[in-house]
Amino acid sequence: MDVAPPPNSSGPLPAYRALLAAGELSHDPSQERAATRLHALWEKLRLYDPPLTPPPTSRLARLLRRKQVDDAPITGLYLVGDVGRGKSMLMDLFFANAEVERRKRIHFHRFMQDVHSRIHAYKRAHPDVDDPIPPLADAIACDAALLCFDEFQVNDIADAMILGRLFQALFIRQVVVVATSNTAPENLFKGQPGRDAFLPFIALIKRHLDLLVMEDGQDFRRARIRGLSTWHVPADARADAALDNAFAELTGEARGAPETLLVMGRPFAILQAARGVARFDFTSLCATALGAGDYLALATHFHTLILDGIPRLSPDNFDQARRFIILIDTLYDHRVKLLASAADMPDRLYMRGENTKMFERTASRLEEMQSQDWLQLPHQT
Repeated sequence: MDVAPPPNSSGPLPAYRALLAAGELSHDPSQERAATRLHALWEKLRLYDPPLTPPPTSRLARLLRRKQVDDAPITGLYLVGDVGRGKSMLMDLFFANAEVERRKRIHFHRFMQDVHSRIHAYKRAHPDVDDPIPPLADAIACDAALLCFDEFQVNDIADAMILGRLFQALFIRQVVVVATSNTAPENLFKGQPGRDAFLPFIALIKRHLDLLVMEDGQDFRRARIRGLSTWHVPADARADAALDNAFAELTGEARGAPETLLVMGRPFAILQAARGVARFDFTSLCATALGAGDYLALATHFHTLILDGIPRLSPDNFDQARRFIILIDTLYDHRVKLLASAADMPDRLYMRGENTKMFERTASRLEEMQSQDWLQLPHQT
């Protein structure tokens, strides 16, 4: 759900009500509760400007500083709900109206990519320094006393091992965090190896951020996708234009930005991404050396995939067919919405040679994924 905040509004709640009055939004009690809570935080943060002094190095000084900060902390907010509930829209209203000079809004995965890059650069430049986290926290706090994260999610062990110490350092420096997520804090990194070491970070988040759950209501993003064609044949210029329009409708952007996910410590490049929607051409996703781990990262990070140019498949390009089968199975398991252009309808994509029987399940899933019932299913991260 993408709407522009009205100018000169006095905080996120009046901005939200102005959009209701203008007919750009329909009333939603859960959204209004979230806007009210964000407005309360907005009032506390007016002209917020904590000092930039680095934390003292002695143990006693650190304890005194921590006590001083903890005496009157400003608690941030963790806004959780299903895809399409308007979380990002509400945070945009909050961020646009925030009277905090040092503030930053960023997709969480881009933030973590930047964190890994800066840690690597710092270690290279200062090989004699054992711990890069304090100077990194200093730099982040210098840029932003208010950090707003969209789509907070943790799936990578490298991220999980950094987060606890980094966020502890940021909170000591009085950085206030607001985050949107599809996943409750207690379910972050659930079922992943090494999660026990991640539990202190979950406790830290619960201590420094209030949890606000947006209850089930109208899913505006799913309502939007209901009006879109999801399968375009043939994969020609008309199909390209239809998928361009679909991307713009779902994201509010004409074109997405490149993004990189880390999969078991190695980069996986997303060609275009915006607001939970990823776009690829078939060759980039299924004719390159990608595997199940990459497709899992894609399916858990994005609620919608737009895929251009699915060709006819056969034993002649079976490596591509095999990857495509794995991709569709993974998207299906995680209830990812798929919009695509293709050489033919799903049941006619793989019609000759061995493995045609194996593709029948994939074709059946592709058919189901175009149904209105499927489009109403929530994304499973």
